[in-house]
Amino acid sequence: MSTENVAVTTRIVPPGMRVGVTEEMIHDVVHTFYATIRTDPALGPIFKRVIGEDWDPHLAKMCDFWSSVLLMTGRFEGNPMAKHVAVGGIRPTHFARWLHLFRQTVEKLCPPPAAEMFVMRSEMIATALQRGIAMLAPQRPQAGAS
Repeated sequence: MSTENVAVTTRIVPPGMRVGVTEEMIHDVVHTFYATIRTDPALGPIFKRVIGEDWDPHLAKMCDFWSSVLLMTGRFEGNPMAKHVAVGGIRPTHFARWLHLFRQTVEKLCPPPAAEMFVMRSEMIATALQRGIAMLAPQRPQAGAS
């Protein structure tokens, strides 16, 4: 009896694919979510100040971001930490509002396992961004400090 070397290839299944996330779903989530953001009294003005009127590049970048995060496509190029630090004035309440609206959007548009994956990843990202902002953002002197 002869033994043959059999090459076993393992294919890594992206986390989003395991729960049914598709490129179309990502597109719908991103576009619906940011339509909500634009009209939000707390977040809309911040995004308008940073993005201006032409949202198409931002929406495309966010689709690439979520595709890379959930489907491991590697399409996203950028530095989210540097972008968020540069905005200035982002507080924990802004992140809480962003997460709340994001959760509402994915729960409305996605099947529960996919929504849960989006939410879980968004919470991890928000935590990392908040920590980075706290460490990297220029600190304003507090009143009364010399």
